[in-house]
Amino acid sequence: QLQASGGGLVQAGGSLRLSCAASGNFFGINALGWYRQAPGKRRELVASISSGGSTNYADSVKGRFTISRDNARKTVYLQMNSLKPEDTAVYYCNKDPRWDRVLAGGPFVSWGQGTQVTVSS
Repeated sequence: QLQASGGGLVQAGGSLRLSCAASGNFFGINALGWYRQAPGKRRELVASISSGGSTNYADSVKGRFTISRDNARKTVYLQMNSLKPEDTAVYYCNKDPRWDRVLAGGPFVSWGQGTQVTVSS
């Protein structure tokens, strides 16, 4: 089970840090991904991190967002800087031992509760 938190309302140009805590064992063997879904749009991959620490970002967030992980805390983070109104969405996280599955957006067993990010202009 994955629980995202840290969302909120922020002005354009501001920053937020999202967290996603996982339960269960073997967190460290999983690749992790942050996804977002804006109203009327499909869910999309924002950033991912492999079990070894390699990262991948959507072009729209490169240079602004940073994904990181703390295996001891079973938590993945998304630092979001220079936020834009188009970043407004519900943000979700998910995990899988296969990084290619994380990059593809699934299939996953389930999706946890997301966290709303709203960026005002």
